[in-house]
Amino acid sequence: MKNAWNYLGLALVGYSLVYGLISTVPALPIVNETIRNLYYHVPMWFTMISLMGASFGYSIGALQSNSLKKDRTAAAFSEVALVFAAAGLLTGMLWAKFTWGAFWTPDPKLNGTAITILIYLAYFVLRGSVDDPEKRLRLSATYNIFAFVLMLVFIMVLPRLTDSLHPGNGGNPAFGAYDLDNTMRLVFYPAVVGWILVGFWMARLRARLENLRQPLDLH
Repeated sequence: MKNAWNYLGLALVGYSLVYGLISTVPALPIVNETIRNLYYHVPMWFTMISLMGASFGYSIGALQSNSLKKDRTAAAFSEVALVFAAAGLLTGMLWAKFTWGAFWTPDPKLNGTAITILIYLAYFVLRGSVDDPEKRLRLSATYNIFAFVLMLVFIMVLPRLTDSLHPGNGGNPAFGAYDLDNTMRLVFYPAVVGWILVGFWMARLRARLENLRQPLDLH
């Protein structure tokens, strides 16, 4: 059953990658054909948030049970989340260039994303600076819990309280409010589900690999 979810994720990703390029999209001013990036850019953020949420949960579990395995699993999920964060940032910068005229603008969501990535990079610096496994578990798990909360503030709360170019933020309507038609929904939602499933598959594989390297402390 686990593999079935993995294969479903691959199938949905493959479907969205191909059909996202050949399906019809609404003719919109400024955005034009770049709206297809909705199928590739936005699912990266949904996947990143889902993986960071899972990492947050594993960190809580690690603190409760003092489990080194859960601590390493939390780190693995954060690692893969950063991969999707980078992909989301790069696809967003490309989209911004064609719609806003620059790869980077002083947008609170863009800045919040950059700060979030730095926060999680610091999480791995912290993990690498502590040799004692038990102490590393307590420090990094506690840090990871606060990092997740800050991520939600920087990319989901603050952009909605200030002016933002992003749809759905700063008073702007979300895409679904005015132009996400039924054809786009048939690609967008499978893309989100597919990438999340693939992201969790990647994170589980990364966690399994890391735990196999530490066979003596899998508690």
